[in-house]
Amino acid sequence: MSAEGGLSQEEAFARIRLLRSPNVGPVTYGHFMARFGSGMAALAALPDIAGRKGRTYTAAPERRIHDEIAALRKAGARYLFHDSPDYPRLLAESEGAPPILTYRGDIALSSRPCVAMVGARNASAAAIRLSREIAHDLAGAGWTVVSGLARGIDGAAHHGALAGGATIGVIASGIDISYPPEHAALQEDIAAKGLLLAEQPPGTEPLARHFPTRNRIISGLAAGTLVVEAAPRSGSLITARLAGEMGREVMAIPGSPVDPRSHGCNQLIRDGAILVQGAADVIELLSGFTGDPRSSLREVAMDWGASELAEETGDPADVGGLLTTAPVGVDELIRQSGASAASVQLALLELELAGQLVRHAGGRVSIG
Repeated sequence: MSAEGGLSQEEAFARIRLLRSPNVGPVTYGHFMARFGSGMAALAALPDIAGRKGRTYTAAPERRIHDEIAALRKAGARYLFHDSPDYPRLLAESEGAPPILTYRGDIALSSRPCVAMVGARNASAAAIRLSREIAHDLAGAGWTVVSGLARGIDGAAHHGALAGGATIGVIASGIDISYPPEHAALQEDIAAKGLLLAEQPPGTEPLARHFPTRNRIISGLAAGTLVVEAAPRSGSLITARLAGEMGREVMAIPGSPVDPRSHGCNQLIRDGAILVQGAADVIELLSGFTGDPRSSLREVAMDWGASELAEETGDPADVGGLLTTAPVGVDELIRQSGASAASVQLALLELELAGQLVRHAGGRVSIG
């Protein structure tokens, strides 16, 4: 394995192994990196912290990581680590940003002004045409169009953006898996002419639970998300909601009230999304008076260089009795427990490594 992003081979390997270990998510990874300073030190400490209270814990097998790296090489892809200068700034500022991504193509596209376009898989012909035209015009104006390579609106947005300029495809599978199968050629075009991103390890099939995490990357990359056509309770609305939670702009194309595929967009507009009708509206909304994209971020990003755990040397707080299946803010747990922030975070870390904790948006947690 060659070094990635200025890291030594040993450090890059340790970081990948840390993130692939059982029950280690982005937040846990961030706390370990902040407390121990490196992937190698964090990985060495992982079994001891996870094994407290008599639990046995085994990190991801080295062989599995070697196989993953070999598969990544075969696919012609690379790793992108959270502290790389090429890591997308807006994504880094979003909650739960992926600590490690894999990619094919021009990573510099993720640092350009980005706008996400999503919508229905079973989209109408009119919506498909409109998506292609808007994406073409946005790309031609210097914006990178981000979408998820799904059928319908996503595919149309990618095709239009490729014809007009640049696009980023974010997939819910491994970087070496094409999904849906009919978009295999499109996925290759994006990797060759744009940028293809994946959070899941190579070889991972696109399971249902992977799509919400894929959606958070789409919304996290972009200054705003445009929904062209969507039914209520669709994945596109999840992406829009995530964008709103991040403080990004949410835009929607209005549609006929007699078409169920328009109900989601109409509801978004009713709830406060900005009504847009073309690329010019999107550009005007996302650009300031100087023409530079604006961002109204509200979420507190993970500070990879600082953590309450860095100064914790005592025992974890007893928060088990305060947790239920209903999500509650970590700040509330600290207040009710009367314990230090560090000891509460350490307790949550142990619960997560034991597979007993679920993390939610907005810094909330619950028993899983």
